[in-house]
Amino acid sequence: MKFRFLLSSAFLLALASCSSDSNNTNSGNTTNYLPLEDGNFWTYRVEGDAVSERDSLYVSNDTVINSKTYKKFKTLFQPFGFYSNSLHDNGVRKEGASLLLSGSAGLNLGDVFPVDFTLDDFVIFKESAIDNEQLSSISDIIDQDFQGYPLKLEYTMKSVSVETLPVFTSPDGEVYADVKKVKTTLNLKISTTVTIPNIPFPVPITIMNPQDVVSSFQYYSKDIGMIYATTTISYQLQDLSSYGVTLPIPTSGSQTQEEFLDTYQVD
Repeated sequence: MKFRFLLSSAFLLALASCSSDSNNTNSGNTTNYLPLEDGNFWTYRVEGDAVSERDSLYVSNDTVINSKTYKKFKTLFQPFGFYSNSLHDNGVRKEGASLLLSGSAGLNLGDVFPVDFTLDDFVIFKESAIDNEQLSSISDIIDQDFQGYPLKLEYTMKSVSVETLPVFTSPDGEVYADVKKVKTTLNLKISTTVTIPNIPFPVPITIMNPQDVVSSFQYYSKDIGMIYATTTISYQLQDLSSYGVTLPIPTSGSQTQEEFLDTYQVD
């Protein structure tokens, strides 16, 4: 799975020397839920199905997208976690109480079936949102060829501010104050056309009924940033054997991962 989401060697060494006890610093007085100063960084333990990795996410520099200035996020290495993937090589800017994301996004079903699209000021967080307030929603249709099949991909991506928590205890036992929970979902439908003997025209068929292939919860703590995320990525294809169609990916798949804040430094 990827959601298009690196540093000098000196900064790499600095990260390597950090510990969660000694480097959880906040020298600024901002009430941001994602401080966007250059050089701010967060490291995450990524745990899931047969995965135990570490992501290092940081604010790199200013970048201009569609005439607007954003803070560009990067990672030290190719990220494993959904959240770090979401921000990696993309831009984030603050507008009022909202954090807006622009750049490239996508997923890879069965590790061989890419779905890529573009985000333009997608709201990933809103400090003043009430519980269950929808923050952003985008829908579109992508036409792409996949091994000779003309696919139509209909997607809807949404973000919702779920709730505000005065105190939140992460599953790893860490306690955080002033936490806001956000849910991000990606719903996808896939269809194509096939040729059937004795029928003189292509027949439309649905490969995958509309379903949430990504469902992710992110927890943001004031003056720190994203402190915990849990994400489920799953899909179920239709049985196409009666059409003589066999796609080179499993008919279903599911994985869950968690991202735990390990160390961070923000200004």
